[in-house]
Amino acid sequence: MPATRTPLTAAAPQEVASEASRAALRIDVVSIFPEYLAPLDLSLIGKAQRDGLLEVHTHDLRAFTHDRHRTVDATPYGGGAGMVMKPEPWGEALDHVLASDPTRTPVLVVPGPGGDRFTQPVARELAGADWLVFACGRYEGIDERVVLEYSRRVDLRVLSLGDYVLNGGEVAVLAMTEAIARLVPGVIGNAESLVEESHEDGLLEYPVFTKPASWRGHDVPDVLLSGNHARIAAWRHEQRVSRTAARRPDMLGPT
Repeated sequence: MPATRTPLTAAAPQEVASEASRAALRIDVVSIFPEYLAPLDLSLIGKAQRDGLLEVHTHDLRAFTHDRHRTVDATPYGGGAGMVMKPEPWGEALDHVLASDPTRTPVLVVPGPGGDRFTQPVARELAGADWLVFACGRYEGIDERVVLEYSRRVDLRVLSLGDYVLNGGEVAVLAMTEAIARLVPGVIGNAESLVEESHEDGLLEYPVFTKPASWRGHDVPDVLLSGNHARIAAWRHEQRVSRTAARRPDMLGPT
């Protein structure tokens, strides 16, 4: 049974290709809560969809069930708490998505706390793909046989936002999609703003200030008012190093 598709849109890379040289990155999301992805219609990501830079489709997993209760979960073999998502609906849903474009092979991303860490380099890597499919698990997760089956057919990645547990994969997909989408040429108006962001080159971003020059007894550093671009650049680099050392020393490696 075909899924209900809601055109949204999502991500592609900034460094990977020029705006004119590549088609929109296609993203498909399979979820029991496709409406959860509605925020992708907002702000720069929504505008990028309307401009044809990004393309996102959502699919309701329950549309691939065949009982009147639209069942997607069952008790786990071996016992234990919680429910596990059944393989049959997932198989039908993913087969449907893959069959929609037999000329391409997507990267299939399964968000989960047991996956590899999703980082800025991973975002750049995924931004280089032309098609991403996200499988949003719920409950205790998706039957492992789904991962085994599709790891033989596509490039499958299990990815985690961090060392904590969410109720489902939808929040993770929103975060991953935005991280990837903003790398699409044209999504961020000024591409130079991506260069010195946190994590882009192994350092956190420097502190930023705007008008007024003084607020509640806090003054903007004099160097930023000096007009001396070399001094400003040096100050910003020093701030990046010191901020990274204080907040994320793990990023600097052994000293």
